[in-house]
Amino acid sequence: MSKETPIHVTSGWQMLPINLTLVIGGFAATIFVIIMAANVAQGFAWLLFLTILVTIAGVISSVGHFTLQPNEARVLILFGAYQGTVRESGFFWTNPFMTKLTISLRARNMETQRLKVNDKRGNPIEIAAVVVWRVHDTAQARFDVDKFEEYVKIQSETAVRHLANSYAYDHGEEGEITLRSGVDEVSAALCRELQDRIAKAGVVIEEARLTHLAYAPEIAQAMLRRQQAEAVIAARQKIVHGAVSMVHMALDDLAAKHVVDLDNERKAAMVSNLLVVLCGESDVTPVVNTGTLYT
Repeated sequence: MSKETPIHVTSGWQMLPINLTLVIGGFAATIFVIIMAANVAQGFAWLLFLTILVTIAGVISSVGHFTLQPNEARVLILFGAYQGTVRESGFFWTNPFMTKLTISLRARNMETQRLKVNDKRGNPIEIAAVVVWRVHDTAQARFDVDKFEEYVKIQSETAVRHLANSYAYDHGEEGEITLRSGVDEVSAALCRELQDRIAKAGVVIEEARLTHLAYAPEIAQAMLRRQQAEAVIAARQKIVHGAVSMVHMALDDLAAKHVVDLDNERKAAMVSNLLVVLCGESDVTPVVNTGTLYT
């Protein structure tokens, strides 16, 4: 793998007066020599060639100037060979024959497309994620992969697909992490997966989180009915558990305070009536019994 190498370049402010002198002075000298040659028939050809050469050298040298903004880097290549990377912001000058490639070091956001994949249990789901990344090693980003932005995009979508295949959407076994319940764990797993995949591109993952998670349209209605049924069952279980606790407490209080002595048949009738009152969905209309259970 390639490795970034810092390189020292000359300040542009030091070379600017020299290059301006070469360009302006050479141009002025060329005009002066042409005027002198018009008055004198010969003897100025070599001097004219020299002044033109100085002017061209000044123009070529001026190409070596470049500027860098904060969080930018410039990769320098000389005749196909990597020379180094400049990370400091400012105005600089380097060999004018060097190729200067600019790479942004700022954090970037990328949101994947909504992908339709199967979760761990084979249910079709739609999933998408947002990835925050930045370039860490400019040499790897430029030389080890082709178009590192496209590389990050494709590998991110591949990682999201693999993540969806590794976790169930919901309703996992006891203690099992799912895509819906384990948000932090899933995000951490996605970050690790992405970092392993794109490390060769010299890129660092700052953050990765799911932005869209839903069942595929063809099973969404069925899954919604299942969720509703499970919610009703859970609510019923809680209601029954609470009602049984209240009936038990009522019978214990009646027996402890000797309010009334109840045989098993009367206890069964009281339990039945209390459970109907406590577990019923509609209001209960009381019925006054003026007789006994035995008549």
